[in-house]
Order: sequence, then C-alpha cells, then structure tokens
Amino acid sequence: MADTAVLASKAPVAEKPRSVLDARLEALDLPRGGFTAAARADAADRLNAMGLPGKRDEYWRYTDPAAFNAPTAEPLAFTSRASTLFDEIEQLKLVFVDGRFDADASDALDGEGLEISTLAAADAAGDHWAADLYGKLETAGQNPVKRPFAVLNTLAATDGVLIRVTGKVSRPVHILYRREAQDADVTIHHVIRLEEGSELTLLETGGIAARSNVAIEVEVNKEARFHHIASKRADDAKVGIGHVFARVGEGALFKSFTLSVNGSMMRNEGVIEIVGDDAVAHIAAAVLGDGTEGRFHHDDTVFITHAAERCESRQVFKKVLKNGADGIFQGKILVKPGAQKTDGYQISQGLLLDEGSQFLAKPELEIYADDVKCSHGSTTGALDETAMFYLRSRGVPKEQAVVLLVLSFLADALEEIEDDRLRDDILTRLDEWLTSRASA
Repeated sequence: MADTAVLASKAPVAEKPRSVLDARLEALDLPRGGFTAAARADAADRLNAMGLPGKRDEYWRYTDPAAFNAPTAEPLAFTSRASTLFDEIEQLKLVFVDGRFDADASDALDGEGLEISTLAAADAAGDHWAADLYGKLETAGQNPVKRPFAVLNTLAATDGVLIRVTGKVSRPVHILYRREAQDADVTIHHVIRLEEGSELTLLETGGIAARSNVAIEVEVNKEARFHHIASKRADDAKVGIGHVFARVGEGALFKSFTLSVNGSMMRNEGVIEIVGDDAVAHIAAAVLGDGTEGRFHHDDTVFITHAAERCESRQVFKKVLKNGADGIFQGKILVKPGAQKTDGYQISQGLLLDEGSQFLAKPELEIYADDVKCSHGSTTGALDETAMFYLRSRGVPKEQAVVLLVLSFLADALEEIEDDRLRDDILTRLDEWLTSRASA
C-alpha cells in the first residue's frame, strides 16, 4: 500500500485547462497605475466574477461572441485610403492609428469651451477630472444586463480621449481612426463630460482595426446638448464591438446616430439612463449590409432607462440587407416607478433585398409607471412593389429606383442628425455607394 501511495504522488498532474477569459487576458498588455488604477482593479474583479459570454447568454442568442472572445485578432486586409467624410466642415481633428493617438496628424488639443487630453497621457500624469467618471457609467450599465466586453474595455483600454465641455462648442470634435497593421487589435475608451448648459458635436469615422472594442462614457449635465455621429468605414472587413454609456440630466439632450456600411461582425451597445426631468435621449442607426464579399453580421442592442418625469426617448433603427447579410436589433425601454409622463418610442425595420438575408428583432417594454406613452414596432419586408412600379412607369431606371427607395427607407434614421451639413454629407456618400452597387 505504501509503494502505491508513493507512485501515486509522483504521477504527473494534469494541468487545468485555461478558461476562455484566462486566454483572453493573457494575450493583453494591461495598463498599470495612473488615475484609472482603481477602476481597472474593480473591472478585473467584476470580469472574473461574470466571465465572457457564450451563445447561450440571452443577450447573445443572435450573435456568436467567439470572435470577441478569441485571444487575438484574425488578420484582415484593409484599404489604406483615408476617410474624407466631413472634410469640408470646420472641425477639431483627433487621429488614432491602430488605437494610439497620433499627435502629429491631429490638431492641437485645445479649443474654446473645451478641455481635452488623451487617456494614455493623462493616466501617466496622475490625477485627472476623468477619475470621477472613468468606468463609472459602464459599471452602472451592468444592471440588469451584464455586458462583459464593456468591463473588459474598462480593464484593458490603452488610449482614448478625455473631453470636458464648458461652453457651446461651435465646431465638431472629429475622432478619425486609421489602420496600419492587418492584425491590429484595439481597445479604446473615451470619457466626455458636458457641464451645465454646454454643447458638443462628436464625430467618429474611419477603420479602427481588424478587431476593436470601443467604449464611450458620456455625462450630459443639466440643459447640456450632446450630438454623436459615428460612421463605420465602408467595405473594409472588420470585427468590432462598440459601447455608448450615457447619463442624461435635467433638461438635457443626448443624440447618437451610427452609419454602418458593410464589415464582417459588428455589435453596437447603447445604454442610456435618463436621470433628470424633461430630458431627451435619441439613438438611431442606418445600416447597409452586403454579403457578396464575405460575411456581414450587424447587431444593435439598446437599453434605455427612464428614471425621471416628462422625458422623451427614441430608438430608430433601419437596416438594408442583401446577399445573405444578417441584421439584429434588441431594444428595451425601462420606465421606473415615478417616471410619469414618459414618452418612449422604438422602431426597428429591416429591408431585405433578397431571400437569403434575415433581420431578427427583439423589442421590449418594461413599465412601472401609470401615466406614460410608450410604443414599439418592428417590421421586415422587401422593396415596395407599388412604389417601384410608380418610379419605373415614369422612366426611372431600375437601379436608380432601388437607390431612391432605399434612401427613402433610411430617411427616418437620418433625420435624427440635426446638423443639415453633416446629414447632407452622409446622404451624398450613401447615394454614391448605393449607386455603385445597385446592379449587384
């Protein structure tokens, strides 16, 4: 018996297999120290407790998270040309190359009514006003739905911009993303605080990386106005997840619009909490997906909480899909007790240009107040044959008729852009892109 015991003690012990989370974390070079240290330590604890999502998770039932869970990014080819969207508009440009701020390609980090710094530089310097916000809105946005990749972002983000707005800023701040490496794997975290009565328009354009994880935390204080317009780079293959966490104060306005044209695997999460009376929060997207050159899968997941009186929210999502493209929308409006006179509206629509594409929607309302006006609707269909016949009978070529009907379908989402110059620029680019592919 003794010999057997000795042999057993010397037998090799099988190593415990690494979890998906362990493998993901081991591949990262995590930042250390700085004013974000406490938030990152908290994020590490929370992420270890919740783990990364799988296909069985309720909010990932339509999107396989495997590409986001993988330890490293798969190399993806891309075009090197720079985005020219919004070039004719006066702006303050902030350029990121493979997730790192490029000071030489950017404008000076100053402007009337603005305090701007980069996350990497501010974190290295120590104390910063953003310490009160970094990771805070993300943490609040984990209840009732867990969002592990947002926690991963708070833990691992290597750079971003920190913007404090103290006045009405006349020119937009434009964040331009550029790529140099085919296997660039980027995690970026932006923090924005709008002080009382201030106003800012934030633009995001360009191709970020082969795989990206971007988070924006926005605090919109009393009677401030925030406009956000993001345009995802057309035609480049990419895997990306984006998060917008917003807290909207009394009498304030928050508007976010995203244009997505092609790609591989994209998921955008919007988590908005309305905490002040008489506030307004709108979030919208126009999506065009063509699976001709590879997989197209686009998922929008939105959660808006009403926690104050006489507030308005809008969710407007339009997706045009062809050649086997997949579009997903999951949207919820939560009205808390006491949030009387709430006006909540949600619409999600898919336009399928062939039988091989699909649009899946999961709209939700959860209401705990009795004096509210809330509604949601979701439709999926093909081009209107009557409208097509009308245009063709008046001499409009088929390809042009398709473009006109698609632009008409997207109009409600585009109307969420208040600035006519920005909206017109996007419409022009959409028209050009659709026209070049109308016969495909």
